[in-house]
Amino acid sequence: MQKVREGTEEIERCPECGSRHLVRDYERGELLCEDCGLVIDDQFIDQGPEWRAFDVEQGEKRARTGAPMTYTIHDKGLSTEISWKNKDSYGKSIPTRNRAQLYRLRKWQRRIRVSNATERNLAFALSELDRMASAMGLPRNVRETAAMIYRKAVNKNLIRGRSIEGVVAASLYAACRQCGVPRTLDEVAASSRVGRKEIGRTYRFMTRELKLKLMPTKPQDYVQRFCSELKLSGEVQNKAAEILKDASDKELTSGRGPTGVAAAAIYISSILCNERRTQREVADVAGVTEVTIRNRYKELTEKLGIEIQL
Repeated sequence: MQKVREGTEEIERCPECGSRHLVRDYERGELLCEDCGLVIDDQFIDQGPEWRAFDVEQGEKRARTGAPMTYTIHDKGLSTEISWKNKDSYGKSIPTRNRAQLYRLRKWQRRIRVSNATERNLAFALSELDRMASAMGLPRNVRETAAMIYRKAVNKNLIRGRSIEGVVAASLYAACRQCGVPRTLDEVAASSRVGRKEIGRTYRFMTRELKLKLMPTKPQDYVQRFCSELKLSGEVQNKAAEILKDASDKELTSGRGPTGVAAAAIYISSILCNERRTQREVADVAGVTEVTIRNRYKELTEKLGIEIQL
């Protein structure tokens, strides 16, 4: 198709006869020349009318697409669902004589959405994953990653002989580490119906079988969340990050639990910035003991030469 510029407008011409009489057939998705009948483009895209929306509700009414595909639903959100509201497409109430029929349609729609054992497994597991993620306050990208890891485990038949809840919890823990939103095994176990030991065992098995490349968590990853829960200022957070950087440079963090080192750094920085928190408060938020905080605190102050007046 040739294009010539007249003034400021770009006008299309037929490459066969040079005519400007072009017709857009949106039903067939074709661009035709009205004079010679040449099909210029057989995959023409309907851009649709231009419209503006001034709020979310108006935008939803005028939108011509459905919800995006998601791995957190067993059928990826591509199937239809009959609403529980007894109303038709116009918003009118459905007559009482037709409600029994609608109830049966709704029941069969639910049944045919889950057609085989794999889909039944996914439907239960992904609803459990969503429940745990909501309880832990995890963002959307972590849920999608966890669902993807679980689907890979199902495809490799790693579920056999293991509880669904255990594999879901392990997938969620792996996704947290992969997305840089670390949660401890204790936090995952608190939201799950299985124990910490089983989650850890399943997680190690899955990382080995699925060849997941996950870097060890660093104390710096926990600082922001712990400071937020302790209601500490950005100054304390920056000071704790500096302490951890110095400790990492001097290799004081290797071989030690990241949560304990992060908790000790926050405890030190809270004292230095005059926003003191007790060891018990910090220990409760970090999920470690006061003894661990005292040991890490002593190591950091001695090796980094930090003087604290208690």
